[in-house]
Amino acid sequence: MTQTPTTPVASAPPARDTRRAPDGDAPQLNRSIGVVGGTLLTLSCLTPASSLFVIVPDSFATLGTGTALTIAVAALLCIGVAFTYSELGTLVPSSGGEYAMVGTLMGRLAGWLVFVLSLIVVMIVPPIIALGTADYLAPLIHLDPQLTAAAVMLLATAMGLLDLRANAWITGIFLVLEVVACAVVAFLGFGHAARPASVLIRPVIDAGHGHSTAITAGLIVTGLATALFILQGFSTAVYLAEEMDNPRRNVSRTVLWTLGIGVVIVLVPVVAITLGAPDLAALGAGDVAGMVAGWSNSGVGTFVSLCIALAIINAAIVMVIQNSRVVFSSARDAAWPDRVNRVFSHVGRRFGSPWAATLGVGIPGAALCFVNLDTLSEVTGVAVAAMYVFVALGALVSRRGVHKHRMAWRMPLWPAIPVALVVVLVWVLCQQSTKSLVITGVIVAAAALYWAGYLRPRRATHWVISVPEDERAPAAG
Repeated sequence: MTQTPTTPVASAPPARDTRRAPDGDAPQLNRSIGVVGGTLLTLSCLTPASSLFVIVPDSFATLGTGTALTIAVAALLCIGVAFTYSELGTLVPSSGGEYAMVGTLMGRLAGWLVFVLSLIVVMIVPPIIALGTADYLAPLIHLDPQLTAAAVMLLATAMGLLDLRANAWITGIFLVLEVVACAVVAFLGFGHAARPASVLIRPVIDAGHGHSTAITAGLIVTGLATALFILQGFSTAVYLAEEMDNPRRNVSRTVLWTLGIGVVIVLVPVVAITLGAPDLAALGAGDVAGMVAGWSNSGVGTFVSLCIALAIINAAIVMVIQNSRVVFSSARDAAWPDRVNRVFSHVGRRFGSPWAATLGVGIPGAALCFVNLDTLSEVTGVAVAAMYVFVALGALVSRRGVHKHRMAWRMPLWPAIPVALVVVLVWVLCQQSTKSLVITGVIVAAAALYWAGYLRPRRATHWVISVPEDERAPAAG
């Protein structure tokens, strides 16, 4: 599955970060995690339990028993996406993630547009997830959803200021609890199956008055954007490339392990809930905690609800950590006015974290908890799909010129996989709502104007995409 050169090519040396921070020191992140720590952090960012209990219920409302099929199709697409991220993430190991990969391979404008798409995800997803916290704390205490979500975002921000290795183990403990909650839901759902497995491949939805209606293929395609959003977190392993030991070996392993584990943790309980819901109306309502209580007792329901609340907090912590790396990297690459770059590219001496970038992600995220995010969640699905299109296009040009001979994990079936991804994802985007496409288009257009008016005239000093030189020699694998 890999095609890795055995020796470095002299004409294609590793990219080097030759620029300096405003204070004269090159901003560097500490290499402190391996595959296990990276997988724990990335899997927590995929946040299978919070996706299952916060985002999936909306899919039940629109796709009924077709939710599992839609997620399964999205998982197949994500295998191709994971291959592209694995190749580009090892070829261009940078905390900038998608924008660094695409910008290095396709030019600065493409990288800038991808950065803006990733910024949509960076700013919107954590508040969306955090807003579900109060619902799952309700068995113990009734709290205001928006205030609780804001508190979760501030807690996540405080945790994001700590050492990354410490956070990997903290989030790993939380991750165990959310996996247990998913396992309990799956066990109870399968144990109370109320309909045959055939509804998974011939999906239906509640039509009221005890009747059902079939789910069309068109609805499945429309739902793929949300399903990609549900599974999206696996790709954020590339944001940790600068903090991983031997990134050219470990990034690809982290991406692929996270996707495989995450799909199982999400899809198995979705199938169980689909089969075990008392009726189609209950499935469409998406009250998973209520179904768990009905299948067992209030004590089990309370335990699962608390595990879900912890999963949401865990997801917020990891999202703030990983998203702050994108903001840090953009400032290091001089995407903003000089004073802003100076602040956001600073790395704290004690914990080695980009503290200003962490605050820049976490505090606005707390404020967004008081905004209606229903429409923005649709926009996020569009942004994720569009970002994947750019990454697939980057994969198509990743084996030309000097990049052809650099040490990297190489995907199988190239270029068929990236070509297929581009075609399918463009088709998925064409099926999305006009409103979400227009909002995303306006944001991208504004970003293009910023590029043309501010960044392009300053191209010698601004938006100079850098990839720090690896501290270890590239390794085969």
